[in-house]
Amino acid sequence: MTGIRLTAPAPGWAIDADVVVVGSGVAGLTTALRCAAAGLATVVVTKARLDDGSTRWAQGGIAAALGEGDTPEQHLADTLVAGAGLCDESAVRTLVTEGPDAVRRLIETGAHFDTTETGDIALTREGGHHRRRIAHAGGDATGAEISRALVAAVRTAALHTVENALVLDLLTDAEGRTAGVTLHVMGEGQHDGVGAVHAPAVVLATGGMGQVFSATTNPPVSTGDGVALALRAGAEVSDLEFVQFHPTVLFLGADSEGQQPLVSEAVRGEGAHLVDASGTRFMVGQHELAELAPRDIVAKAITRQMQVHGTQHMYLDARHFGAEMWEQRFPTILAACRAHGIDPITEPIPVAPAAHYASGGIRTDLRGRTTVPGLYACGEVACTGVHGANRLASNSLLEGLVFAERIAADIVESGPRTEQAPASETAAAALPAFTPLLAPEVRPQIQRIMTRGAGVLRSATSLATAADELEALHRRAAADAEAPEPKVAVPGVEAWESTNLLLVSRVLVAAARQREETRGCHWREDRPERDDETWRRHLAVRITPDRQLVLARTESEAFPPVHAAGAPDCAAAPTNHPTPEEP
Repeated sequence: MTGIRLTAPAPGWAIDADVVVVGSGVAGLTTALRCAAAGLATVVVTKARLDDGSTRWAQGGIAAALGEGDTPEQHLADTLVAGAGLCDESAVRTLVTEGPDAVRRLIETGAHFDTTETGDIALTREGGHHRRRIAHAGGDATGAEISRALVAAVRTAALHTVENALVLDLLTDAEGRTAGVTLHVMGEGQHDGVGAVHAPAVVLATGGMGQVFSATTNPPVSTGDGVALALRAGAEVSDLEFVQFHPTVLFLGADSEGQQPLVSEAVRGEGAHLVDASGTRFMVGQHELAELAPRDIVAKAITRQMQVHGTQHMYLDARHFGAEMWEQRFPTILAACRAHGIDPITEPIPVAPAAHYASGGIRTDLRGRTTVPGLYACGEVACTGVHGANRLASNSLLEGLVFAERIAADIVESGPRTEQAPASETAAAALPAFTPLLAPEVRPQIQRIMTRGAGVLRSATSLATAADELEALHRRAAADAEAPEPKVAVPGVEAWESTNLLLVSRVLVAAARQREETRGCHWREDRPERDDETWRRHLAVRITPDRQLVLARTESEAFPPVHAAGAPDCAAAPTNHPTPEEP
């Protein structure tokens, strides 16, 4: 443990459990259901309502080798290509081998996928896939259906759930093992205000961090809370520089901020074309798969065309689909476009890249274990090595599903543990390591800094500027807290979220500055070439108890074993930076 924590009141209530799962997407609810089925007292904590996470927004589907002639080996090959040399092959092999049966168990749980006239699962293609292997539901509402099925199963099983709760920090016992979490419950209910869930196993399934950017496909709850908690707890994170920008997000204007409507890759999978204002296709000849190239390639191509033409968006043309196909296959996207005054049946859709998915996160092994004993991570918040430098389309839901089952199995196999009092809770008043809180109004500043300096296009200059501006925000907050008449932000959800966003942003920028190459979705204008000799490696990042940010390079594209925090098996000497928590 680093001793670094968010400024918050002491817990006023507590729940005891065997396992606490933080997050209610496919990763969190699958883990919780499996743990509860094994007889473990399981508590689910979620930031909003049970069905308000990122999973419900997934349009395209879930990838698995379910079709005739498809194999896990072919799925593996496509994933490795998309990951641009940084996938951990053992993790990918686990994903594609266990994936088909995991999807079938999801169906047994109650999820209904679209089927063909013969009753088989209907499959489509998306970017980077050489075969139709994407199972979908409700045309383009796959995530909503998966969320519905899992939430229904959780309610049927009568799991203990705590909704509208923001997780704050990890609790540990005297030996440094996980002992639960502190959290703040918003609104009325059985619990209110800051409390704690005491449990020897904590599973973080908190989703992504897209809200560090001005425009994102992520819901408002995606503020990097899980990654920030893990960093404060001393856990390693990896690959944070690899933020995938989805190529085709509905363009709502240059000043548009917050969650933006996604135009699923499945639209291109069904034959839509990317065109410029004159109607000319520009992906043909750039990649063998044209519009279905991996997302990083398509996002870069769109960005280049925008630069060439001096415009802020390109177009996705699917007018040839006709009304019937739009209404049956893509009803959600059709409705979203029409709500913004665009009818894709009669006109091309204006699109531009926006922050979509974090390929990196809290480093785990193949059982979801982090470098902090008893702490697990699953889904977008985790870095299993599956995605490498660029996630293959529709592998995210599958990763959450497969590794959730593995985490539950590991917790069950580990058996009961004699609990000790959470040392960090009882000794909190003696620890002078609170994080200076940021005022809620700083959040848009962070997002604009990150969009300008660490967005689709990056350079040494843009990243240095972003680092300086983020540092200034932190030091201003620290100075206000230490002033003779302190100007301290009031502890609360918006202040905690802003503080988490700043921490995650500063670590992301530090990693992006360190990686002096272009690879996958990390695009350095000043370093346009991929450098396998030097950079076919991962960056493992952690914060030390003496408040240093340590970046260390792994020996290869494979992750080293997960050991106790503070002892990474990395080849390169660690690079120390002033920590994002340094006052």
